[in-house]
Amino acid sequence: MSADDKRNEQVDEHNGVDETAAAEQQAQSGQAESGEGSELEVLKAQLQEYQDQALRAQAEMQNVRRRAEVDVEKAHKFALEKFVKELLPVADSLEKAVESTEGHESAGELVASIRQGVEMTLSLLLGSLKKFSVEQINPVGEPFDPQHHEAMSMVPAPDAEPNSVVAVVQKGYLLNGRVVRPAMVVVAKADSAPKIDEQA
Repeated sequence: MSADDKRNEQVDEHNGVDETAAAEQQAQSGQAESGEGSELEVLKAQLQEYQDQALRAQAEMQNVRRRAEVDVEKAHKFALEKFVKELLPVADSLEKAVESTEGHESAGELVASIRQGVEMTLSLLLGSLKKFSVEQINPVGEPFDPQHHEAMSMVPAPDAEPNSVVAVVQKGYLLNGRVVRPAMVVVAKADSAPKIDEQA
């Protein structure tokens, strides 16, 4: 074998080694790229999941804050409810005192001055209650409303509309629009109402 043949053989071997090395390098870089690609997808999916969790946590916090604000607002609006309930019998008693003096104007100056004092006291009490958003329910002539009225009985009343309030046994009260005590009322019975067989 001549020197030229040997040289050519060595060059071919060297080129073969270079080609093999290049092919291996390409394969490795391809694997690295595909490994990096799948790792990138995993990281993107994790990032999306964490973002979703953060948004859910933020929405939950806003809901909790809103609920707390509503609870505090209700606590402020209706904190006086128990106190108002305790004062209502006082207002009832003063009203009964005024009613008991009606028709006794001829009884003398003493009765008239007592009545005047009781009326002024009742007026002061109702005025104070009104300052704190307490309203009186006195529904004579109004249609019966089960949300605000409690029917004590039904009576025939030809002059009144059926199912309207003809008398108030005890006035009701509202605190900020919410019923503290319903009005106890007598309701007009409709003429066509079926008669109850009392003997049955």
